[in-house]
Amino acid sequence: MRMGKKVKKEVEPPPKDVFDPLLIESKTAATVVLMLSSPEEEVLAKACDALYKFASKGDENKVTLLGLGAVEHLYKLISHEDPIVRRNAIMVFGIMASNHDVRKLLGELDVTNSLISQLALEEDVVIHEFATLCLAHMAVEYTTKVQIFEQGGLEPLIRLLGSPDPDVKKNSVECIYLLVQDFQSRAAVRALNVIPPLLELLKSEYPVIQLLALKTLEVISKDGETRIILGENKGLDCLLKILETNEFSDLHVEALAVLGNCLEDAHTLQLIQQTGGLKKLLSLVGVSTVPDIQKNAAKAITKAAYDAENRKILNEEEVEKCLINLLEIDNDGVKIAAAQAISAMCENLASKRAFGLQGIPQLVQLLSSDNEEVKEAAVTALANLTAASPSNVSAVAEAEGIEPLVNTLNAQRDGAIANAATVLTNLATQEPFRINIQSRGIMSVLAKPLRSTSSQVQSKAAFAVAAFGCDADARTELRNAGGLGPLIELLYSKDEEVRRNACWAVMVCASDELTAVELCRLRALDILEEINLSTGRKNNFSEAAMEKLLDNNLSQKYSQMGYLSSSNIITDGFYDYGQIKPGVKFLSLEELSMQELTDRRAIIFINAKPQEDLAVGEKAQDSSYEQTILSPSISRKGSREKARKGKGKKEEEKSKEVTQITSKVRDEIHLENLHWLPPSDFILLDYINDASKTILPLTTTQEQVVALAQFVADKMGGPIERDKLHDFSWELHISEIQFELKCNVVPIGKVKKGTFYHRALLFKVIADRIGIGCSLVRGEYNRAWNEVKLVDDSPQGIAGLLLPPQEYIVDLMFEPGFLIKQGSAEADQYKHI
Repeated sequence: MRMGKKVKKEVEPPPKDVFDPLLIESKTAATVVLMLSSPEEEVLAKACDALYKFASKGDENKVTLLGLGAVEHLYKLISHEDPIVRRNAIMVFGIMASNHDVRKLLGELDVTNSLISQLALEEDVVIHEFATLCLAHMAVEYTTKVQIFEQGGLEPLIRLLGSPDPDVKKNSVECIYLLVQDFQSRAAVRALNVIPPLLELLKSEYPVIQLLALKTLEVISKDGETRIILGENKGLDCLLKILETNEFSDLHVEALAVLGNCLEDAHTLQLIQQTGGLKKLLSLVGVSTVPDIQKNAAKAITKAAYDAENRKILNEEEVEKCLINLLEIDNDGVKIAAAQAISAMCENLASKRAFGLQGIPQLVQLLSSDNEEVKEAAVTALANLTAASPSNVSAVAEAEGIEPLVNTLNAQRDGAIANAATVLTNLATQEPFRINIQSRGIMSVLAKPLRSTSSQVQSKAAFAVAAFGCDADARTELRNAGGLGPLIELLYSKDEEVRRNACWAVMVCASDELTAVELCRLRALDILEEINLSTGRKNNFSEAAMEKLLDNNLSQKYSQMGYLSSSNIITDGFYDYGQIKPGVKFLSLEELSMQELTDRRAIIFINAKPQEDLAVGEKAQDSSYEQTILSPSISRKGSREKARKGKGKKEEEKSKEVTQITSKVRDEIHLENLHWLPPSDFILLDYINDASKTILPLTTTQEQVVALAQFVADKMGGPIERDKLHDFSWELHISEIQFELKCNVVPIGKVKKGTFYHRALLFKVIADRIGIGCSLVRGEYNRAWNEVKLVDDSPQGIAGLLLPPQEYIVDLMFEPGFLIKQGSAEADQYKHI
C-alpha cells in the first residue's frame, strides 16, 4: 500500500448568500426606528435600548418618535418571543406613555391586553416594572380604566403589590389607585382581597408607596363592606400608629382621610374611643398647625356625626372645643370644614347648647368673609344652631348677627342665601328681633331671592316673607319693592315645598285689603283656584290663602262663593257683581263703571264714605254728581273745559269740584293701583245715621234685628204679599236708574224698590255698621237672605241658664222683621221659589 503525501486542505469560500457583519453608528432616531423592522433580535434589542435612552431625555423626543411611527413598530415587539427584545420594547412604552398623544395612540392600538399578559409571575422584574408603569400612565384615561378592568388587569396588579421590587410595587399601587376611582373596580378589588397587601405597603420604607397605599385606602373605604374588612385586618391600628408617629407627619393628612371614612360606622368610633384613639385624634388636631390635617380632621368628624350614636360619643369627648378652635384658624378650607362639622353635630342637643354658649360669635364673624364658601358654611351652621333653639337665636342677636345676615341675602351662592333666610326666619320668632330685622328693610331685600331660579332659595325666601308679613309696614314694603309679583309666580312651582311656602306667604300678606286687592290684581286668586282644583297640587295653605284673599276682597268672595259670614264686615267700596262663572275675569269697579250701558244685571255698590271735596249743599243733587263721575260719556277733559267756561258762581264751584274729584280719582288709580272708589252715596250715609240713632239704642239683639228688618223693607218698597211678588216691578225701577246714570253701576241708596238680594245686602251693610252679627247668603233666581244667631230667653223658673244660640232667617219681604227658624219649611220657602 502506497502512503500518499499529506496535502493541505483547502478552505472552502463562504456561501454567497451570507451577509458580512456590518457595524454601523446611527446618528438619527429615524434610522433606529427603521431598524425596528429588522428580523435580527440583537438589532431589535439594541434599537429599542437606543430609543429608550432617547425617549428618556424629554417629552419632545417622545413626540418625535411618535411622528416617526415608532409606536406601531414597538407594539409588535412587546409580544416578541425573545425576552430581551420584549423587555426593551416595553421599557420604551413605559417611558413614552407619559405623553398624552402617545397614550391616545396606545389606547387605539389596544395595548393594555398585551401589557396585562406581561404581568405573569414568571416574567422578568424589569418587564413588570415598565409594564405596570405604562398601565399606570394609561389608567389616567377613563376609557383605558374600563379596558384594564374588563381585560382582568386588577388581579395581576394586586398580586404584584407583593413584588420584591419597590418600583413594581409603586407602579402597581398607583395603577390600582387610578382604577378604583371607578366604582366597578372598587367592588372588584374588595373581592380580590386588596386590603392586606395595601396595609403591608403602609410599612414600606418608601413614603411615595405609603402615600399611594393610603390614597387607595381612602377611595375604597368609602364603601361600608370594605371598612368592615379593614377593621378585621387591624387597619385602624395601622392608621392610628401612623397618626401617633411624628416622622410620618407627611402621611397624616391621608391617614386622617381614611380614618374619616371609617368613623362613619358607629362601632368603629366606639372601638377607637375604647382604645383611647379618639382622644389622641382630637389632641392631634389641637396641636397640629398643618391646615390639611386640621381640615381632614374636621371632615372626619363631619362624616362621623351623621350617626346619632357617633354624635353622642363625640360630644362625650368634647369635640365642640376642638371645632370652635378650628373656626379661628387662618385658613378658609379649615374654617369651611369646621363649620360643616358644627352643622352636623347640631343634631345632638347637648352639642347644640355647647355651641350656643361659645361658637356663635365666631360664626357670625365669618359671615363677613370675602370667601363665598366660608360665608355659606357659616350661615348653614347658624341655620342649624338656631332651629328650635330660642337661646341660640338670642345668642345670634347678641353677637350682632342681624345686619350681616341681612347682607348675606345678597350673597352669590344659593346655599348662603337660603340659609340666611332661614336664620332670619328663626330670629323672627322673637318679636324684638323681628322688629329689628324689619327696620333694616328685610322685605325689599327678599324681593330678589324670590326671583331666584333655585327652588331652595325660593322656598326659604317665601317662608321668610310669611314670617315677616304679619306686620302691616312689612307688607307695604314688599308691595312697594315689587315683591308680590315674583311671590305669585312661585305658586306655579313644580316643587311642593316652594308652592306650600308661597301659599303660606300669600295667606299672610293677604291680611290687609290693599295687599289683598293687589294680589288679586296679579291673578293670585285664579292661580289658587286652579291649584285647589288639582288634588296633586293643593295643600292646606293654598285653601287657607284663597280664603284669606277672599276675606279681604269681599266683593269677589261674595261673587264667587255667594256667602259672607258675620265676621266678613262690608266696607265702603264693596259691590255686588252677581254670581261669577268659573274662568270669567272678575272686573274692578272702575272697569265696570267705564263700560257702556248694557241690559245686564246692575252692579250694586256701597260707599257711605263722606267726601270732603263735595259741598254739603250738593247732597240733594246726588243724581247729577253720580252722573258726572259714573257716566263714561263725560270725559275728564270735558269736565275741565266745563270748569273754564263756567257761567255763574254755582256752576263754577260745581265744575271745580268735579275737576277735583276726577283728578283725585285719577291720583287714586295711579297710587298703588288702588281699586277705584266712586263718590259717596249720601242716602246710604243717612240710612246708617238713622239706624244708629233709632235701632242701636234698643236693648236686645232680637229687637234690633226686627227693627232693622222693618227699616230696610220700608226703604226698599215696603212689605209685599207673597202671591203678588210677580207684580212687584223692581227690574223696571233698576233699569230706570241705570238709564238715568248712563251706567251699570248703581249706588244702593238709589234703589227704592228692591227685591230679596237688594234688601239682604242693605240689611248686612247697616247691621255691620251698627254691630249686629249677621251673614249674607245668595240663593238662586235673585234670592238672598240674612242669617242671624239669637239666644232665646231662659225657660221660666230657671234663672241664668244659657241656651245655645238658634239660627234664624230674617224676613225682609213678606212680613218684615219676622224671624224664620233655620231648617224649617218656612225657611226653605223663603229661600227658594
